[in-house]
Amino acid sequence: MLYGGIFVVAFSLSQFDVALVGALSIVYSVLALVGYPVIWEMSTRGRSLGKMAMGLRVVSDDGGPERLRQAIIRALSAVVEIFMFMGAPAVITSMVSPTGKRLGDIFAGTVVISERGPKLPPPPVMPPQLEQWAQSLQLSGLTSDQANLARQFLNRAGQLAPHTRDQMLYQISTDVLASIAPPPPPGTPPQFMLAAVLAERHRRALAQLQPAYPAAPPPPAPPAAPEPSESSTGTSGFATPD
Repeated sequence: MLYGGIFVVAFSLSQFDVALVGALSIVYSVLALVGYPVIWEMSTRGRSLGKMAMGLRVVSDDGGPERLRQAIIRALSAVVEIFMFMGAPAVITSMVSPTGKRLGDIFAGTVVISERGPKLPPPPVMPPQLEQWAQSLQLSGLTSDQANLARQFLNRAGQLAPHTRDQMLYQISTDVLASIAPPPPPGTPPQFMLAAVLAERHRRALAQLQPAYPAAPPPPAPPAAPEPSESSTGTSGFATPD
């Protein structure tokens, strides 16, 4: 598109001065390489056409929206690392960076994030007979990797062969039991134990999102002033001496 536009500009202005054609070609190149991405990302809050299709967005390192200065730095860096060197520096830098940043993101202090996170299945249902035991659990030793593995197993257990399912259930339940306390009641099926642990862990995570303190009750209304009696007041409404 860029080279086609330059050719059209040069061909349509061929009858004019060569210097004018060169100047207009430079202006068009700057607008196409820098102005277009900056204007587009600013108007869409960090998304280009390609990022919209992929569900991506450019944000600042602090999580805030992309700023104009950052968009300009990213566009200027793209001229060098993408158009001049065919994207090789951007690919190498993004592979080395732990957050997938290219040079423009490093210089501008931005990062490209995905807005299409995976849809997690709902947490397992708490077995009623294990609810009281689950509330007494110490879950600080249970890691996120262990919980995610147990969740994935319960969601896919029906798709596994019986031998594979029993073997994985034994390994996962043994690993989880070593990370929690106290142990479940004797005779509890391992799959029920895993469901109770995950349901309780999910319940506690939701509880932490609630406000730490309830809203303060409204102050009580002040007591009404007692009405003066006829025995203590005169005809003018003031108290009369004895």
